[in-house]
Amino acid sequence: MKRRQFIRLIGATATAWPLTALAQSAHKPALIGYLTPTSVRPAFVQGLQELGLLEGRDFQITYRSSGGYQDRLPALAEELVGLNPDIIVVAGLAETVALSKVTHTIPIVSPTLADAVHLGLIASEARPGGNITGIEPYIAGLPAKQMELAREIVPGASKVGLLTNLSDPKAAPQAPELEAVGRGLEINITSSDANRPEEIESALQVLASQHVDVVIVLQSSLLFTNSRQIAALALAKQLPTVYGYREHVIAGGLASYGVDLEWCWHRAASFVDKILHGARPGDLPVEFPTKMLLAINLKTAKALGLTVPSSLLVRADEVIE
Repeated sequence: MKRRQFIRLIGATATAWPLTALAQSAHKPALIGYLTPTSVRPAFVQGLQELGLLEGRDFQITYRSSGGYQDRLPALAEELVGLNPDIIVVAGLAETVALSKVTHTIPIVSPTLADAVHLGLIASEARPGGNITGIEPYIAGLPAKQMELAREIVPGASKVGLLTNLSDPKAAPQAPELEAVGRGLEINITSSDANRPEEIESALQVLASQHVDVVIVLQSSLLFTNSRQIAALALAKQLPTVYGYREHVIAGGLASYGVDLEWCWHRAASFVDKILHGARPGDLPVEFPTKMLLAINLKTAKALGLTVPSSLLVRADEVIE
């Protein structure tokens, strides 16, 4: 979507948002739609509570879950928009894209935006301009750091596998970045794609058959939702794994380096609060996390026969034993 399209969109929807959704009725709670691969994040509800908003009194949440199947998203987006919620919170970029095709008026907040300008979801991070805003947890240069972590936790690794999910718009740019970093380090990169939950095992088997030294799992809703399955399969196939989210490590993955998703979800509550009190989403700048987390699972390392360098352990924000 070009910037001039945003200008027309803003003009057409200038009166779409009420002065305050919470003031529409002193007794009717605001309706928050929630589109997610799995379930609601407790950090989001906690964030609302800390802002003085109580579920049942000030807001109600209606949930729709894709179960990790992206082909279900268009119908779920239509269904959710049909309920006419005051605001919609989305748990992934693919979900945001699906909703953007259905509504240009209902405010949408995403704690996991990525490449949003290029995808036409917003006009700019400083001034989104439409009905979408939120947080971008994908930080430039992060793939290079994950590649460094992969080589540090598996010293001498010369063949790195990528578990991709290229149908997710958030994951698609990550693979070329990792491949470019790999070429610069003279690392052999092998990719294997999974776009449905039942494809994950075969995708990992492809990497195992290629005898990769370590696997980097891309950041996507599908791969995040199935973190326990990925960790268990990787361990069974003796594949060390590196991720972008600590939740994968808690689920049994080896190591991760990336943003704190809990912070993103907690912070998303402030966007919702501002919009429910009259702010326009197009006027709320997109925010970026400022802290990266390094997490290591020593139990998994032991099962893989790996000794984690002490230099990593002293830098880790979280070590699971």
